[in-house]
Amino acid sequence: MKRVYSSHNLVLAHHFRNLLEAEGIETEVRNQALSSAMGELPPAECQAEVWVADQDLEKSTAILHRRPAGPDWRCEACGETLGPQFTHCWQCGAVRTPMPRQG
Repeated sequence: MKRVYSSHNLVLAHHFRNLLEAEGIETEVRNQALSSAMGELPPAECQAEVWVADQDLEKSTAILHRRPAGPDWRCEACGETLGPQFTHCWQCGAVRTPMPRQG
């Protein structure tokens, strides 16, 4: 097994786990409960970690580093420019219209 991601943020660790599992890569999240020990243990030991099988390391790394496809978009409500990965405007909360088609 190889570690492909670590963070003090458990939500982010599970987000990246979900990205990999959606691509058919089995994962394991380790050290989930250690964040409660922050201050008692060294910070590096309190990070949640996402691990994959050795043979999935290269594919996993490529998935975690790829950028969302498509152009930036402009919010119709407030005019804010956002990246293609966003479905809602971070400035005003408006839903992106039209939503891009999946697959």
